Amino acid sequence: MAIAVDFGTSNTVIARWNPVSESPETLALPGLSLSLATVPPLVPSLVYVEKPRADGVVVGQAVRDRGLDIPTDPRFFANVKRGIGTPLQGFLPDIDGETLSFEQLGEWFLRSLLTQVRTVAGEDDSLVLTVPVDSFEAYRLWLGDVATALDFKEVRLIDEPTAAALGYGLTGEQTLLVLDFGGGTLDWSLVRLVAPAQKQPVGFLLKWRGQGAEQTSAQKPEVARVLAKAGENLGGADIDHWLVEHFASQGISGGAVVQRLAERLKIALSEQTEAAEAYFDDETFDTYDLALTRDQFEEILTQNQFFERLEKGLTQVLQQGQRQGIDADAIDAVLLVGGTAQIPAVQRWVTERFGTERVRCDRPFEAVAQGALQIAQGLAVEDFLYHSYGIRYWDRRNNCHSWHPILNQGQPYPMAAPVEITLGASVEKQPSIELIVGELGAASTQTEVYFENGRLVTRQLSGDTPAVQPLNDREGARTIAQLNPLGFPGSDRVRVLFQVDRDRLLRITVEDILTGNTLLDNEAVVRLS
Repeated sequence: MAIAVDFGTSNTVIARWNPVSESPETLALPGLSLSLATVPPLVPSLVYVEKPRADGVVVGQAVRDRGLDIPTDPRFFANVKRGIGTPLQGFLPDIDGETLSFEQLGEWFLRSLLTQVRTVAGEDDSLVLTVPVDSFEAYRLWLGDVATALDFKEVRLIDEPTAAALGYGLTGEQTLLVLDFGGGTLDWSLVRLVAPAQKQPVGFLLKWRGQGAEQTSAQKPEVARVLAKAGENLGGADIDHWLVEHFASQGISGGAVVQRLAERLKIALSEQTEAAEAYFDDETFDTYDLALTRDQFEEILTQNQFFERLEKGLTQVLQQGQRQGIDADAIDAVLLVGGTAQIPAVQRWVTERFGTERVRCDRPFEAVAQGALQIAQGLAVEDFLYHSYGIRYWDRRNNCHSWHPILNQGQPYPMAAPVEITLGASVEKQPSIELIVGELGAASTQTEVYFENGRLVTRQLSGDTPAVQPLNDREGARTIAQLNPLGFPGSDRVRVLFQVDRDRLLRITVEDILTGNTLLDNEAVVRLS
């Protein structure tokens, strides 16, 4: 049985494939899922640490039901996903003498969910996990490690907006634009659904276990071809913070209490034009009365360049599409996914650009998880690398390390031909050559993550230097060639061939130019994103 998990900053959705109805269904987990009739069974992405171990945490709706969701309590954690795989400025509190990390908290959360899911799914199953398009490789590797540790038969990853396109149930040859806007990330994706091909499709986006990427269905699958992607760290959590700052400017500075009320106001304003919240603290005897109109709310969004950032992401993804001959008029449907995409101002902004008849927003929460299940049912995804990759070198002119690109963003995989570079020794009697591969982020989308008043904050940074995440800068992983005889400066010594396979593994072949020996033969270095 196939299971799909859409791990979100605010909420998590779990879906399974029902073999009887041959359709996806969203799972409700007793004690963990919301039980509201007006929404699907979402699992709030909340963690409360009673004891710092896997079986010592409370997760999901159970945190709220037990009244443990007190923002000032150091054992309570929300928005955990934002900190995973990201260098942080700040700290997490020690619990009972144990130092925690966002990766550990996220693992406990997913392990609790998936352990309960497996009581329903059984042992012989497959798992599909969804990821934001702008996530660095560290997050993807962490997510795969968590899932494979639970011994699922096979685990695959798929980008969240690509899954959303499939989850809306659209078939046939269509070009779809997906806006996936949740609690922590804003992701755009341009996806083309194409009819079954006569030849075998490229393959699954990722397969962690098994004998490759062969299809599991005897039928020829449809193919979802990803044409363009763009994303950044912007979501509902940021909007909540902007509202807190707005009320603070009015002299209302209740900290965590105001933040909770601000989130309620934001949600209420999606259904009505005015909203008010009141709270009485029976310990301090403080009363909080907050009121906001939809016009005031939209003005706060404008002041924080919210719509400018929407425009920037849309422009980026459309420019990528235009390079492949796809313009805005060729888009058949625009799909809105995620809680933040339900804000009326966001829907109006999208509708003004694409027209009412092309905009779909009726499956905001379930589309991603249910669409991800299509991968397990024989639908293939043809994809490209979202980030650029390079190798580190010493820049003598500027007296610092810099990065030389070897694989550009948009590179389709598996690659038809390798990329070749030559390297030489830099010192006398050099015994080996090291190579550090890095994931290159765009300078315009660098993100700083830090703590402010106990809250995890992300902020975009400007500058000309790209953000870089080294992938193999650790002991035992840097050396690609042992030189025998020893190397000397002045001539090329090794030839390095870079190739990306169908599982998104970067593989290298290293040849010693002096001796003619092959030092590494198609060796896997790291999995790319």
